Amino acid sequence: MAEKLIEVDHMEDALALFGSCDENMRIVEKAFGVTAVCRGTEIKLSGEEENVQAAVRAVDAMLQLLAGGTPLEEQAIHYCISLAGSGDEARVRELTGDFVAITAKGKPIRPKTLGQKGYIRAITQNSITFGIGPAGTGKTYLAVAMAVKAFKAHEVSRIILTRPAVEAGEKLGFLPGDLQNKVDPYLRPLYDALFDMLGAETYQKLMEKQLIEVAPLAYMRGRTLDDAFIILDEAQNTSPEQMKMFLTRMGTGSKVVVTGDITQIDLPDKARSGLVDAIRVLKNVDEIAFIHFSEKDVVRHRLVQEIIKAYDKAANSKKR
Repeated sequence: MAEKLIEVDHMEDALALFGSCDENMRIVEKAFGVTAVCRGTEIKLSGEEENVQAAVRAVDAMLQLLAGGTPLEEQAIHYCISLAGSGDEARVRELTGDFVAITAKGKPIRPKTLGQKGYIRAITQNSITFGIGPAGTGKTYLAVAMAVKAFKAHEVSRIILTRPAVEAGEKLGFLPGDLQNKVDPYLRPLYDALFDMLGAETYQKLMEKQLIEVAPLAYMRGRTLDDAFIILDEAQNTSPEQMKMFLTRMGTGSKVVVTGDITQIDLPDKARSGLVDAIRVLKNVDEIAFIHFSEKDVVRHRLVQEIIKAYDKAANSKKR
């Protein structure tokens, strides 16, 4: 049986570390099979030597986040535990410091995982960035945040968001209303992200001035998009022809972000995905970056990670 005593410098940091009724330490206990006793500004960890060492690394990572001004939400705690398990807890420092943008309600938007940090860096440094990975990794949300940041800094004069109107098992013709009514449900995630960043009133004003455009992919054909931040969402549901059409719309002074999940392709049977095709065709082109997220980058409910793992395991078993 091993024991380790950790003393936190400030009471406010200790309270944030322990959580309400020590709930944060209960998560650490469950993850590593240790016992955590919290008193004042001290925490004593006890258990098997290897488990205690891993728990100490996780707590150190949590303290580094707090020192950098990052709140200890449940997702952040599980991420620190994940990093400690792989011996990468020191890299949590990369997540502290500057934020990407501030929402309309004043909440700072920061990268929550190393994958997200690399994604933001890639968008900053490249003309075209592909963000590829499972649901819940923040691909679209962070891309919209970067678009709003570039727009407010006058790096671009407008924001254009688009996605193919393809969904699992549904057809546009089954939906009521005119064409705009039919495609709006498919564009809703993009609207939601913009509302969060700008607020409904500012968003509406920018839409009226045509400085923000949210439209289905079919509306991009034949256009040249200069001085714009352009986001293509759900790109796994494009055909290779649509992907080529979209990427060749890029004009002078523009930046493009393409997001998608190649495990959730809703195209008809045997149809090739434009995203899968682009990964193969464009992998060696300069100023085009490919960022691949994993289940560790999921920032939604922790069960989303477990769901993704379970489906991946089932898919691999089926292949074998």
